[in-house]
Amino acid sequence: MNPAGAPDLLSTGIAGLDVILGGGLTPHRIYLVEGEPGTGKTTTGLQFLNEGVRSGERVLYITLAESREELAAVARSHGIDVAGIHIHEVLPTEDLLAAEQQYTTFHPSEVEMASTLKLILAAVDELKPSRIVLDSLSELQLLADSPLRYRRQVLALKQFFSNRQCTVLLLDDRTSSASGDLQVRSIAHGVIQLDHLVKDYGAERRRIRVVKFRGRSFLGGMHDYNLVRGGLAVHPRLVAAQSRGITDRKQMSTGLPKLDQLLGGGIEQGTSTLVVGPPGTGKSSLASQFVAAAIAKGERAAIFLFEESASNMLHRSDGLNLGIREAMESGALTVQQVDPAELSPGQFSAAVCKAVEAGAKVVVIDSLNGFLNAVPDERFLTTHLHELLTYLGQHQVMTVLVAVQQGMLGGQMSSAMDASYIADNVLMLRYFEDNGEIRQAVSVFKKRGSVHERTIRAFSMSSKGIEVGEILRGYRGVLTGVPLPVAGLAVPDAKS
Repeated sequence: MNPAGAPDLLSTGIAGLDVILGGGLTPHRIYLVEGEPGTGKTTTGLQFLNEGVRSGERVLYITLAESREELAAVARSHGIDVAGIHIHEVLPTEDLLAAEQQYTTFHPSEVEMASTLKLILAAVDELKPSRIVLDSLSELQLLADSPLRYRRQVLALKQFFSNRQCTVLLLDDRTSSASGDLQVRSIAHGVIQLDHLVKDYGAERRRIRVVKFRGRSFLGGMHDYNLVRGGLAVHPRLVAAQSRGITDRKQMSTGLPKLDQLLGGGIEQGTSTLVVGPPGTGKSSLASQFVAAAIAKGERAAIFLFEESASNMLHRSDGLNLGIREAMESGALTVQQVDPAELSPGQFSAAVCKAVEAGAKVVVIDSLNGFLNAVPDERFLTTHLHELLTYLGQHQVMTVLVAVQQGMLGGQMSSAMDASYIADNVLMLRYFEDNGEIRQAVSVFKKRGSVHERTIRAFSMSSKGIEVGEILRGYRGVLTGVPLPVAGLAVPDAKS
């Protein structure tokens, strides 16, 4: 909300950036957009001006480095029409290469700076635009020759643009000396920083940060963004506290009566459930069972796959007769294949939030091991996961997390990351040996929403679906994988 009497904010043309800025840019101010070459500064400027064209404004792109043809090519690559954008070139001509044009008495800054500024001011006075992009400040800084002259020229430009009611983006590629960066930062009304990190493997990770924005609050910190056709796609950092509230939680049935009994009636909405176990125990199949049960009740769901392909997941679910394929075809279920090497944490969180906004009440992340690989810096994985689970819980979404443990039998199994303290519920699947046969067991180790059984039950999968059987009485040490019979107690049949 704007204070009373304040001018309406101007959209940058980038939806995610507007969210970070708290609605957009304060009009009639100058802003600095800085970043190394290739971070998307030119694209940002074109999106800003294109938004002005859509609003019926006059816009001007002043280029000191790239030609009109080069800018038009960048715009075409993003599907941006430059017909409404006036591009004004202030570039050195070929005559500058001639020997007689080389300065011997005067420094180039003394000759070229004045003529460059004259061309800029003349273009503004002639067109009278409301939005301007000046690309780039590095050229002006080199022409100024000294920090004092550079600062004075930028201050003069600020006053000039302000008197003509212009909103200006100054692009700086930071290729000139570092002293000019802080000079303009102190002068500009707001500073937007673009950055990209090169990982050892996979796509670059691009991040955006608002360094300052005078007179307004904004969403601080680093936010992921991608350069796609259409321009910058910014994914604001997820802040779960913005949607915090107290709501009632209803239990959702898993569709398996004995598993519901083990869970104390079912799984509560708005809680997260961690399903852990060694490979092949049925963790992903159990997560699919939760999805099928929710869809049978008329709810929508979303599955995010990191390792398994969507095709394999569908074939596996078909073999268990879960009806997942039909749910996909009807639109009740969305399945997204995630490539950890290409997806940033911010982009993944944005995809999950989009599914929730579309009505999903069950979200499956399969698996946490893949999510771990999607985060370049492992130290922040827990923070990302905590914010995401809190957001989902506040929107009454039941979240299922699948985690693969290393090892097959015994008590030395471990996970790449321990998320058991973050999750509300923890279901553990185990293999154990029984009379020459490998069987499976399921137990609930943690449940915050209600009381639950402290038992271990038989678990099996067949063409009829998933079955949770009777309590495995008559054994000692089932969780070690090699249990011993307890004398005098009946041992349940393997098919119970």
